[in-house]
Amino acid sequence: MKRSPLALFVVAFVVALMLYFGYHHARRSGPNFATHLTQSSLAPDFTLESLDGKTMRLSDLRGKAVLLNFWATWCGPCKIEMPWFVELQNQYASQGLQIVGVAMDDASKEDIGKFAKDMGVNYPILIGKESVGDEYGGVPALPESFLISRDGKIVDKIIGLRGKAEIEDSVKKALDTHAATNQASASGKNLVSP
Repeated sequence: MKRSPLALFVVAFVVALMLYFGYHHARRSGPNFATHLTQSSLAPDFTLESLDGKTMRLSDLRGKAVLLNFWATWCGPCKIEMPWFVELQNQYASQGLQIVGVAMDDASKEDIGKFAKDMGVNYPILIGKESVGDEYGGVPALPESFLISRDGKIVDKIIGLRGKAEIEDSVKKALDTHAATNQASASGKNLVSP
């Protein structure tokens, strides 16, 4: 029985696809991939290098509400939301918002810096590491953002592109968490005080 060259090509292509996706799934399925960060989980701390060569720790931002955005230069939806982040940083910085971008691609630091400059980014961009992505559940899709309260807890997670209004609502939620905590503490003190 003679086999068609087209059929052999299709079989080889399917096998190649299976190997490719199997490899990447196994690579991304390290011990931390299954970690499910939920609302009120403490955001995993990390130390990463910024575009200007300084190091930044997430825990250094305690007291601020943080929008932690995992992105890449090749990501089309990332290019759509970055100008919104610039506007949100301008609008809410005085209320304690700090947006932090984590570049999760293989582009050089110079290319990432040029991309950020061309996009008018006004917030820190850090050079991501796969280990940090794994701490945040493997970051299976880009963009992916985590809204972190002033006390370092995750209050919301956004996977993929959402509308600016929805992102802004999540920012407000992260900013308001501190006020709600203070009100709860104050009302608790009133209950204890004579």
